[in-house]
Amino acid sequence: MIGSTHTDGADEVRDLARRGLLAATIAGAPGSHRLWLTGATYSIVWPVVYRRLTQKIELRRGHVVCAASVSHLAADCLDRFENDVEAVVDDVTRKASVRIENLEGWITSRLVPATVDGHRRRRGENGALQRPRVPGWLARELDGDPWLVDLATQMLVWVGTTSTAGYDLWPTESWMVRRCERHGDWSVYGEADVRADIRTVLRAMGRRPQWYQRYVEVPLGHKQAPVVALPQLDHRGEASALAPADAPSGHDRLLTSLAGAAVQLIQARLARGEPARTVVAEVLATVFGADIGAPEDPHGYAGRAYDDRLHRVLCDPTELDRLVAAVLEIVRGDAVAKKGR
Repeated sequence: MIGSTHTDGADEVRDLARRGLLAATIAGAPGSHRLWLTGATYSIVWPVVYRRLTQKIELRRGHVVCAASVSHLAADCLDRFENDVEAVVDDVTRKASVRIENLEGWITSRLVPATVDGHRRRRGENGALQRPRVPGWLARELDGDPWLVDLATQMLVWVGTTSTAGYDLWPTESWMVRRCERHGDWSVYGEADVRADIRTVLRAMGRRPQWYQRYVEVPLGHKQAPVVALPQLDHRGEASALAPADAPSGHDRLLTSLAGAAVQLIQARLARGEPARTVVAEVLATVFGADIGAPEDPHGYAGRAYDDRLHRVLCDPTELDRLVAAVLEIVRGDAVAKKGR
């Protein structure tokens, strides 16, 4: 419905708002007319939500492209925007029962409570905590570690959203970036570390099985299954039987996931103004310098082969320049792809 023109309907909606009759009229209108008025309300609401709320949020997240226009919103950002618009439309149709001379201004004043209420309502429908907070017992199980408590909070937030993480159950790449941005250690903290931390948090959550089932397992059940199943974790942090059918494809997926993490890290650090040569060298050494052996190579010999090749490239200034140029081209291509979504 975004971008549709409901000029006549929008005029009627504004007129009803000025007379204090908008909510009552929509509630009492027959089906087709109610849909028409709701669509007209939608056409008024979405530009306000984007300009007054979404743009600011996207800029705070560093999503400069998403902040350019609605048509440039990436898939997940577009989902959040549409959810916010629906929440505000619902708020207008239920609560615009007073005389409102400036409907857009009134909508602006209601943006935060309307979207927060909508967000909590959607989480509640999925069985997730409406206000995701780490309970005291869980913080104690995590020894009060600031990062693990932060990660536990993000996990409780994640299970209540409709977003998916592609091949994975958890958005490990995003959390790796979050950990590095908030706590430093860009050169030492990698995907294997965030996966280990997720297992630690899951084990702690599993100390109270009923709580875990109610606020983690049930909400997760509402999510779309990962596109390709990687080994899933139960509440003890152990891998389930849903392992990849064949080892080579599992190894390829791991490399793809690592590459995605590297692009995200590089983009984040370049956006902070760090020199490209340093960023590329450090991120690639971090992400691909870890043992990344295939499942049939538990000792990581393949990973050390990657280490050796990468070390030679990073130590050769000419090869490093070529690598930096190639990586920057990939990063720019990823940004263009996101822009086109």
